[in-house]
Amino acid sequence: MRRLFEAVFWRKVGSTRVFPITTKILLIFVLFMISSNIITNYINLAYNREEMSKLLKELLVKDLRELYAFLNNQYEIYQYNNDLTNTIDIIREKCERDFTKKSSISFAMETNGAIFFQAFADKKQHILDGNPAFSGVFRAFENGGVDGFVRLECDGSEYYTVYRYHPRWEVFLFRGEEYGAFYASANRIFVDIAIMSLLITFIAAIAGVILLRFILRFLHRMTDDIMRMIDRQELGLLDLTGASNDDVTFLGTAFNSLSSSVNSMMTIFKKFVSQDVVAQAYREKQVRLEGATRELTCLFTDIKRFTFITETLGQDIITLLNLHYGKAIREIIHYDGVVGSIIGDALLAIYGALERSRMNKSLQAIHSAWAIQREAALLRRRMLTVKQKIEKKRGQLSEMEMKVYQAILIEVGVGIDGGKVFYGNIGSDERMTNTVIGDNVNSASRLEGLTRAYGVPVVCSEYVKNEVEQSGKGHGVSFVELDTVRVLGKTASFRIYSPYEATSLPRSAKTAIRQYQEALALYYQGQWRKANALFRACSFEPAETLAKRTREKCPSDWSGIWDMTMK
Repeated sequence: MRRLFEAVFWRKVGSTRVFPITTKILLIFVLFMISSNIITNYINLAYNREEMSKLLKELLVKDLRELYAFLNNQYEIYQYNNDLTNTIDIIREKCERDFTKKSSISFAMETNGAIFFQAFADKKQHILDGNPAFSGVFRAFENGGVDGFVRLECDGSEYYTVYRYHPRWEVFLFRGEEYGAFYASANRIFVDIAIMSLLITFIAAIAGVILLRFILRFLHRMTDDIMRMIDRQELGLLDLTGASNDDVTFLGTAFNSLSSSVNSMMTIFKKFVSQDVVAQAYREKQVRLEGATRELTCLFTDIKRFTFITETLGQDIITLLNLHYGKAIREIIHYDGVVGSIIGDALLAIYGALERSRMNKSLQAIHSAWAIQREAALLRRRMLTVKQKIEKKRGQLSEMEMKVYQAILIEVGVGIDGGKVFYGNIGSDERMTNTVIGDNVNSASRLEGLTRAYGVPVVCSEYVKNEVEQSGKGHGVSFVELDTVRVLGKTASFRIYSPYEATSLPRSAKTAIRQYQEALALYYQGQWRKANALFRACSFEPAETLAKRTREKCPSDWSGIWDMTMK
């Protein structure tokens, strides 16, 4: 009894009396729902009794009898003038005049299934020969049935149809109405009742909301705070100032007692693992050793001249790396990428792993690559500005200062490939890490290395090109084919491309790219002498590499594939 009393009325926590919020909600909810249901059901009952009695009186048989009699008269006239076409027209016109609804139909069918005449209130309708319903009519006639009713479909609508066999014309006479039109009155009643029910419920809901919001005003505030915490994936303290003594306030107090320590742990956790792992841990309250083969796009970045930079800056390299990675990782996350690993000057990002992402994953990777290049260029411009200010203030930089300046002008190469890879958590229950394993991960690294050979900032595979182009028009990406290569450590060859923002290419660059493509076609065909002339005249950066390559005579076993000797 005591437990029941506490569950329904109140219980004491220390010296505080805590009232169950469920009792307050239940009382108001039951009161308004009972009132709303009683009023709605009463109105529904009253309207349906009146209208359903009218609907039951609408018999299609009366119309069919009149039409049947009319066909008898027309048969006598037909026997006299022997003009079947005129007789059918008169019957059709009579049917159309008698129609009272837009969906009314009348037609006659011979015993062989041919249409004798057909009349519609809607001139666009027509009877479909071979309707399965007609076979049932014919079978009933063979068994002695001369009248009845049948359901048939006409132009996608279902009709309730009565029929009767006319022995003089030797046809089945049909009269029908669409179910939707036949029950239009009933539907109108239901709509009226629904509107009234909504109005009554709305009025009751307003009154209920006013009372509930007053009673649950702190619950709503707490819910809003918690939802904001969920969105940010961090915990904070609930504002309980002025809260009443009920179990909602008690719950809030208990929540606040735990949130500080949990929030601190969550903040640290998010900095060391990828977003999808955080989402899984937040959703499932655990992280398991598991993974699966998934189709993802991998982006690999690497800082060029890193050995020189490290030797020049020493320990200060950490500051430069953090400055670069801070901007690069922000852009990767902005395009729903997941940072897979950071190893010194190299970074691996994966696209397509987040469930919330809806954008084409290869397109996301390309946009990230461009953003990383923009940030690196912005850093170089800022360093140039600093250098110019120093030179203006005290003259030329010293030899060491110039060396440091050259070191911090970082350039980044980006390689992008995609396909099926293993993605998940590996390790042990004591120590695990999120990783991606697959041939395409290695290919992305190899493609990044090719940025140095061809002098372009970003190199991607044909997989990336095809996936972006399959996403439809308007993606704003233009792909330039660079070469067909077989990278070190691989047996298969593949075409490589460099993506550019289509709208940002000047006319001169477009002309140079077209010239490069013409030279590349000759290069593939083995016409190296002609290709070399075009490559040397082309201002597109990769042309310099292929111009040097085609200075030699084309190999006799040339297949159009160049074997790379560098990673």
